[in-house]
Amino acid sequence: MHWRSPSVGQQGAVSHCLSQVADARKVRHSSQSPAFAAGQGAQCGRSKPQGRTLGMTLAKGGNGALWLGCAAAVLLMVGQARGGDLPAPQRSAYFGDLHVHTLYSLDAFMMKNLRTTPDDAYRFAKGQAIPHPRGGQLRLSGPPLDFLAVTDHAEFLGAVLAAADVAKEAAEGHPVPPAVRRALQPLSKPSRMEAVMREAWRRTIAAAERHNAPGEFTALLAYEYTSNLGGNLHRNVIFKSAKAPPLPFSREHSPDPEDLWDWLDRLRRDGVETLAIPHSMNKSDGLAFSQATWKGALLDRAFAEKRRRNEPVAEIIQEKGSSETHPLLSPNDEWADFQILRHYDGRPNFMGGYWREGLNSGLLIERRVGVNPHQLGAVGGSDSHLGAGAFEEANFFKTAKTPQERGSAHSADQGGWAGYRTPHIASHGTAGLTGIWAERNTRSALFDALRRRETFATSGPRLQVRLFGGFGLAERLRGESDPAAAAYAQGVPMGGALAGNGGQAPSFFVWALRDPNSGRLQRLQIVKGWLRGDAVRERVFDVACADGLSPDPSSHRCPDNGAGVNLSDCSGTGDKGDAELSVLWTDPDYNAAERSYYYARVLENPSCRWSTWDAVRVGVAPNPVLPPTIQERAWSSPIWHSPRAAGDGGAVGELQATH
Repeated sequence: MHWRSPSVGQQGAVSHCLSQVADARKVRHSSQSPAFAAGQGAQCGRSKPQGRTLGMTLAKGGNGALWLGCAAAVLLMVGQARGGDLPAPQRSAYFGDLHVHTLYSLDAFMMKNLRTTPDDAYRFAKGQAIPHPRGGQLRLSGPPLDFLAVTDHAEFLGAVLAAADVAKEAAEGHPVPPAVRRALQPLSKPSRMEAVMREAWRRTIAAAERHNAPGEFTALLAYEYTSNLGGNLHRNVIFKSAKAPPLPFSREHSPDPEDLWDWLDRLRRDGVETLAIPHSMNKSDGLAFSQATWKGALLDRAFAEKRRRNEPVAEIIQEKGSSETHPLLSPNDEWADFQILRHYDGRPNFMGGYWREGLNSGLLIERRVGVNPHQLGAVGGSDSHLGAGAFEEANFFKTAKTPQERGSAHSADQGGWAGYRTPHIASHGTAGLTGIWAERNTRSALFDALRRRETFATSGPRLQVRLFGGFGLAERLRGESDPAAAAYAQGVPMGGALAGNGGQAPSFFVWALRDPNSGRLQRLQIVKGWLRGDAVRERVFDVACADGLSPDPSSHRCPDNGAGVNLSDCSGTGDKGDAELSVLWTDPDYNAAERSYYYARVLENPSCRWSTWDAVRVGVAPNPVLPPTIQERAWSSPIWHSPRAAGDGGAVGELQATH
């Protein structure tokens, strides 16, 4: 074994472990869970060496055991020859961005991004500083990412690189859109444009190859398919390896995503593994989860199978807003009004435009055609066009560089907010992140986890969340020192499916761990949707509460823990919240004959929104039309339940065999 100093990521894991020690008195486990007896606490000593985050294990003992566990973690980390040479005994959580643009994208260039290349995007993800297109530097204030997918638009890919005079004109202050039109005119011949795109795609592949370091950092080859058939039908296409066709499939080939799936099927038959990730469903005008095909026909089994085969996950959070759900679609969910898109072109149709509503309609379609086309896990991304995602509220940036341009601070001349017109960009939020539970940080392992939907999304912090479901899970977990290993053996993780087991109700093991660089946890929730008769219903259950509180047995809500925010300096008020929450929960309304799904959602204590951070730094009152605070959160992929065998391949046993 070759000894070496711990990497930046490993040092972050140790810091995380020590943070748990400092928060040990704040760590509480729900009394509903038999797997967490009094005196048990989080232990770092059995963490996996190659992840930037610590595996979930439990051991008896107090703070002394935690300190010993951290010391053992350090020894494991520095003793690892290379973080990824050997398979991990369990899966670790890896964090990354599956949606970022560079100047290879035409719209990024039109936003005056004249500098950021794919190489820059990878450098930023690895913790290095890169230039902001309008001057200054961009850099993560937290630890580096574990993976990144550069997803430049396939349409006009790299066109600006073939029109160098555009950069010169834009730098001299000329209007960019007319310059773009003039510069692209010589490229109007299809043969010339195709040659430009092929060269840009070749450079994209080369950049991913340069930065891919198995076990340390994963550069996923990807691009964006950008279709609009009356609404946003955009998809990011992710490749399992650097093996790819010479030209991406774009809307110039076909604007119908079903034709994209046919192309992906053909690639798969040729040995090229790919998948597509729909995003910005909140801008689809209801077309993202329509019960008809985009050609206007009634959705049938062949269409449902094709979609499920090619689209295992969906992006539910990014800078332009959340696509989890909408308050008008989920009026009984008090937390539905989170990062909601506020500005639309025309009058939007929300039905069919949000992930949870898609999960609901998938149950109806499955009953009719026998396959659920909307069996979609959760991922997050930035959709940044700067080559860099702003994941942290206190380190926010956009193309609009100053707080005054972003609408978070008025100018000194204005003297106040009266009569101020807030720009649309002020409603944008920080970037989302994807969390992936995988054996190692490699293209193959991460892709396989995306395929099996063992993924979660966060609103930016490195929150970790796990969800397992199974029959007999309570008995199996009782007294276990490693609940995750037992849950894999007895049940299925997030993304899996369960078949009805007579009248026995399944149990769900849910666990969440705070990001040590973000707020403490307030509550852990299960969101359930189920098909009863001809209607799909949904309900949110608080299943674990911070600060020793318990959910009300009738409302299924945690009491207010009293956590607040001082808006003068963005500090938290009251020593509230937990570092870790976990519970073993059984659905009180379970019906074995009903199709259903369950996903976990974890919420932090309230904290300052990025716009409030801007106002505090400038020394003005926060913009009154913007939310002053935010509750950061994470969402797991669902577990589906069917009265009969369900899931990829048709049998629950096949799903279990892959975990």
